[in-house]
Amino acid sequence: MPDPPSAIPLLAWYDRHRRTLPWRGSGGGDPYRIWLSEVMLQQTTVAAVGPRYGRFLARFPDVAALAAAPWEDVAAEWAGLGYYARARNLHAAARAVAARGGFPDTEAGLRELPGIGAYTAAAVAAIAFNRPTVPVDGNVERVVARLLSIRTPLPAARRIIAPAAARFMEQEAPRARPGDFVQALFDLGATICTPRRPACALCPWRGDCAAQREGIQETLPAKSPKAARKRRHGLHFLARDPAGRLLLRHRPPEGLLGGMLEIPGAPWREDTWTLEEALPHAPLPGLPWALRAGIAHHGFTHMDLEMRLAEAAAPAAPAPEGMAWMEPASAQAALPTAMRRLFSLSEAPLAEGAGAVASGGTGARGARRKGISG
Repeated sequence: MPDPPSAIPLLAWYDRHRRTLPWRGSGGGDPYRIWLSEVMLQQTTVAAVGPRYGRFLARFPDVAALAAAPWEDVAAEWAGLGYYARARNLHAAARAVAARGGFPDTEAGLRELPGIGAYTAAAVAAIAFNRPTVPVDGNVERVVARLLSIRTPLPAARRIIAPAAARFMEQEAPRARPGDFVQALFDLGATICTPRRPACALCPWRGDCAAQREGIQETLPAKSPKAARKRRHGLHFLARDPAGRLLLRHRPPEGLLGGMLEIPGAPWREDTWTLEEALPHAPLPGLPWALRAGIAHHGFTHMDLEMRLAEAAAPAAPAPEGMAWMEPASAQAALPTAMRRLFSLSEAPLAEGAGAVASGGTGARGARRKGISG
């Protein structure tokens, strides 16, 4: 593998063209803000994170505030950002940091915190603490694969790209400015060395890029064929009390949408549900459930989910164990995106031929006794 080019042109470019981002500082910064931004940016765009980052900081301005907050408040503030395991790990790590009296300032120490993997530990170590390390995200993978013409397809190419990127820190300039250097790599990948139609003429490394010389820059990094995505189906039950409140519950802490609010329902499975099949999973026994028209679609990383919605009026009564009545506006704000899409079906007409079907005595309590979860 050839040596990487000099980092000096990239740092000079970054000094002129760096993006203005709310979590950015010069020469290091607040590790809480940098860590929060890195967690939010995992599989979420800068455009989506920007306004939510400021709102999250306003509610939890430092790691102590986040550590002291109830999980329900954190989950509500994270709603709509997706990949909800990030929020659970964020909360757990904040409590670990508060307990130890501050952030570790090394990669190894940061890796010991809940939910912090190799990339996030390296990013926080470099940007917040000026440690000479190179975190490798999608932007860095693309830049390095093109720069050195690494043709091995991803994900196998990561075993080559990561050590090649680390070699930049053998140079004096990036070792003196590790935080700036890694952010320069991020910015180059995000604005110049883009996945499609990279602006090679504007690149500070245009004379050093092997892929550009070979005319294959748009083909790199190569990717292995994707496996077929799974498809799952759900049927959920929306109960409204006489005051118009909605009956919701929290999902189990582990798994998809872990710990987030949901409209109660049957487990997600390969086969579609009929209303009659799903009734044992309805949250209140004896209600006249009717299906709404339409299907709510939501894509996760590894699967596509299709959900249908049944709705019923409920009498005034305490919420079953593990559930709560919520005002619609509060529910909308706290529900994750998948559940918001499902909730939007409540505005649809009844499904063609749908009549009210009453659930029997099993209900949610009986379903839980049998070990069934939604």
